[in-house]
Amino acid sequence: MLKHGLDPADGRRPDRLTGDELACRRQAMERFLRVAAPQLDQLFGLVGLSGCNVLLTDAEGVVLDQRVNEADAEQFRHWGLWQGTIWSEAAQGTNGIGTCLAEGRQVTIHREEHFRTRNTAMSCMDAPIWGPDGRLLAALDVSSARADQTERYNRLISAQVAQTARAIEAVFFRASFPGARIVAADDSTEAAVLLAVDKDDLAIGATRAARRALGLEREGAIRPRPAADLLGRDDEMTGFDKAERAAVARALARAEGNVSAAARALGIGRATLYRRMARLGLGEKSG
Repeated sequence: MLKHGLDPADGRRPDRLTGDELACRRQAMERFLRVAAPQLDQLFGLVGLSGCNVLLTDAEGVVLDQRVNEADAEQFRHWGLWQGTIWSEAAQGTNGIGTCLAEGRQVTIHREEHFRTRNTAMSCMDAPIWGPDGRLLAALDVSSARADQTERYNRLISAQVAQTARAIEAVFFRASFPGARIVAADDSTEAAVLLAVDKDDLAIGATRAARRALGLEREGAIRPRPAADLLGRDDEMTGFDKAERAAVARALARAEGNVSAAARALGIGRATLYRRMARLGLGEKSG
């Protein structure tokens, strides 16, 4: 009421973008929406029959994509839970999408916890989605207006929303670094802790969770660093020895452990390769 000048009794529907404005926003996030679509389909397959509406927004709370049953569509359209509507906190006060984006965390806003009176018939479960640059990119929302929906049931849906948001974040991160290897920095199930590593074993990208876990730049491009340094691998070799060992190991692997074939691929003699393997600590079975 004080910060945004909102009236909880205001019964107007949420503002909605024009068709051209929505098309422009969708075009700007076309690659992300394309990657996220299969995950939205899967989530809707789990919650759609219980009368839920699945929504995906941008970082400003504008609904860009959704999944809803035809039988429930008119009701959700009436409430403004529809493509093109604006659900930021500045526009609607406390609500699932807006509060999730404002606080950058997973939230559940159950019925009377909504700011506007017209929204108190709904339960909204939301999770943020972070972009490859570490910035908040979107919110994933599942909304329901079932009167018999309990908070316990909301917790089950909320867990599925969080899991789907992490999956979308991870898939989009992989798609953003098509030429890199994707390395899991740890086995955490709470967030996507992923690094993108180039052909020189330099980390060139990191998810938000990886940035926080490894002390990298909070937002934007990261300064390339050896992946081994970030992952804490112990290795006494430095410089060209590491590169040579990696090259020999790859040649042996491609040759399925055949030293003669690996030597030919490297353009050196078999005896020379044996000497280098001994110096680098590689055995004949390294392939």
